[in-house]
Amino acid sequence: MKTGARVLATFFGIGLFPLIPGTAASAVAALSYGLVLHGLPGTLYALLVIVLFFAGAASSAVHAAELGRPDPGRIVIDEVCGQLIALAFLPAAWVPVAVAFALFRFFDIIKPWPIRRLERLPGGWGIMADDVGAGLAAAVLGRLILLWV
Repeated sequence: MKTGARVLATFFGIGLFPLIPGTAASAVAALSYGLVLHGLPGTLYALLVIVLFFAGAASSAVHAAELGRPDPGRIVIDEVCGQLIALAFLPAAWVPVAVAFALFRFFDIIKPWPIRRLERLPGGWGIMADDVGAGLAAAVLGRLILLWV
């Protein structure tokens, strides 16, 4: 179980990158969206994100406990999930994907209220929830920005 949790929590090792692993994971999620995931039917895409959230919460809790830290930087499944929320149902064109990517990274790094409060949830829930909040904030603001672009 620990090996599977480590693989998923680090999103197949991306979290082990020595520099900016969260940004790298977000970039892989954005690239995956642009190349493949944008073509999924809406219900299947939503199901994928929901499964990723719950699997991410479980694997993050196990891997964080294994490392003895509440939210280690190597856990990046939360960034993947949050980035996919920010991108949900956008066209796979360069500008919308770039806007969603930049806004998600902004909200994930800055963590304005109430996003920061979500980190207080216990275990894997807190690891995942703040990125879901950042993804939702990026999705809303991104769509407003894209109305004028």
